[in-house]
Order: sequence, then C-alpha cells, then structure tokens
Amino acid sequence: MIRKYEEKDIDELLDAWYSASKVAHPFLSEDFFDRERKNIRELYIPNVETWVYEKDSKVVGFVSLMENEVGAIFLDPDLHGTGIGRELMEHAKSLRTFLELYVFKENKIGKKFYDKCGFIKVAEHLHEETGFMQLRLKLTY
Repeated sequence: MIRKYEEKDIDELLDAWYSASKVAHPFLSEDFFDRERKNIRELYIPNVETWVYEKDSKVVGFVSLMENEVGAIFLDPDLHGTGIGRELMEHAKSLRTFLELYVFKENKIGKKFYDKCGFIKVAEHLHEETGFMQLRLKLTY
C-alpha cells in the first residue's frame, strides 16, 4: 500500500534507505552514509513530499519528490524485482507532468531500474562530495 509519509515512519524509512544504499552504492564510504542518514532525518524528509510503501504494517520503501525531482526512491533489497519500486515510480508519475533525478554512474541497480522506467540521460557531472560521476536523467510522458 502506498500512503503519505508520517513522522512515525522515519526509522523504518531509514532502514530501507540504508539497506538499499549499501547494495546499490558499495563504492561509497560509511562516513558518507552516516552524514546522509543525519541529513535525511533532519533536512531532506522534513522538506520534501514523501510517499511510503507499507507491507505487512512495515515501511519497506519510499519515494521523495521536490517539485519534479525524484530526490530519493529506495526499497528494501529483499523486495527488489517484486514490482514495488515500479509502483512507487508510477505513483510519482501520477503526481507530476515530468520527472528528473540524479543517479551515480556506478549504481548499476539504479541505472537498470531507471532505464526500464524510460528515463533518458540529459547530463553528467562530478559529485563533488564523493568524487564519483552522476548522471542527470529525465522522464517525460
């Protein structure tokens, strides 16, 4: 079930984010993850529109939107390939006229998912904090 994020969801949301991030971003440092965890809790989630996927009364994934930007879409890796990620992206599409996002070039899992969703590359740049390249993707429909 997809529903609007509530403050009580933060710990389960962070668990889904971290487990998915470790699988998709093995090239990133634990220090980076520690900083991001704090930023997600204190800066990002309070200031974006977030929708969670709840399964068996537990938040297992989420999508966060800032205007037309998909700021985050993460899903418990045990549920990858089940269609939940696609449902979250379809929900985001239903709320916006187009979507854009950044993905690390090294994130093979994310790139494959975004390709399946129909995103196309529009730019590439260096992510200063990590030193890794990021792709800017866009989906029009």
